[in-house]
Amino acid sequence: MGYLRINDDGGHDMDNSFPEIKTLFGFGCMRLPMIGSEVDIEQFKEMTDYFIDNGFNYFDTAHGYIDGKSEKAIKIAVSDRYPREKFLLTNKLSDSYFHSEEEIRPLFQSQLDACGVEYFDFYLMHAQNARNFKQYKECRAYETAFKLKEKGKIKHVGLSFHDKAEVLDEILTTYPDVEIVQIQFNYVDYEDIAIQSGKCYEVCRKHNKPVIVMEPVKGGSLVKLPEAADTIFREMGDLSNASYAIRYAASFEGIRVVLSGMSDMAQMKDNVSYMKDFKPLSDEEMGAVARVTAVYRGLSMIPCTSCHYCVEQNHCPMNIMIPEMFTCLNTRRIFDDWNQKRHYSDVLTAGGNGKASSCIECGGCEAVCPQHLEIRSLLKDVAAEFEG
Repeated sequence: MGYLRINDDGGHDMDNSFPEIKTLFGFGCMRLPMIGSEVDIEQFKEMTDYFIDNGFNYFDTAHGYIDGKSEKAIKIAVSDRYPREKFLLTNKLSDSYFHSEEEIRPLFQSQLDACGVEYFDFYLMHAQNARNFKQYKECRAYETAFKLKEKGKIKHVGLSFHDKAEVLDEILTTYPDVEIVQIQFNYVDYEDIAIQSGKCYEVCRKHNKPVIVMEPVKGGSLVKLPEAADTIFREMGDLSNASYAIRYAASFEGIRVVLSGMSDMAQMKDNVSYMKDFKPLSDEEMGAVARVTAVYRGLSMIPCTSCHYCVEQNHCPMNIMIPEMFTCLNTRRIFDDWNQKRHYSDVLTAGGNGKASSCIECGGCEAVCPQHLEIRSLLKDVAAEFEG
């Protein structure tokens, strides 16, 4: 399962591309600590301090994360409190915020302003797929990013990706000057026919592009495992379930950063505990991961990562909280939890959200889903379970 790079002494030979990235581990800022609908700035500051004090320096955000609050939180917790050379910041150009070449530069400047920086270390064409790649080409988005790099506003141009491997190959062939690629990569999705983590990784290796890993714990799904899978890791020792998932991704040759979307200080401390002095998975641990993968694939779970792309940016006209509903159904199926009917009602009453049965099947959610889920059909399953 994959290509581990281990030295003769058992250590990990870290990719030497982008030496300014100090470690294999990065802070993904899509799932920050929250107090209600607002970012818990004080806890985010505490997490930032711990992260930097332990030798890490890579932060990742995007304009739409937490409805625009991620960028602003980074300004307060990171940019306003640390000299620029102490941290690296990645931002992204998302397709929902521009529709012409002329709109890109003002958007880019607004992102700099929101984050409180003069340049981005990495700027990625966001969530590339066969559908939106046409928009990026027509609007000359890549060409604009390369020009901004020439002016020193961007240090490195890359892309993040959610589609089949053949599409990634087309993009990297069309734009060979792309320097780095961010892909979804975890042990469950490695051989998944929809996500194609392994095949996309192999395309990156073919084009000699370093890789940034997103969703190493699959939106938290690989942390709270069903009992049969959880028992396998518990028998290995005291390490957390997250440790196996994150170290799995970091053990592959060509991986430059593994992002973790930490939402509290406990997660930060756990991640740092095994990534500060990183050791790749042993053969025994890889065997355990293979067994957990087999258990996971045997479950009837909706592989939603709760990225909220489907409901943010006005993608759902009925205001259906799709990820929360899928979580209710997954928990009901996997853990036989009858409380999920009450949780489903809580989802509906929080902000007057629409029922699963309110779906008008417009397909806007499916067009932006990174997991390529058949959301309209799955919402019917949710309605059948909780609205009957």
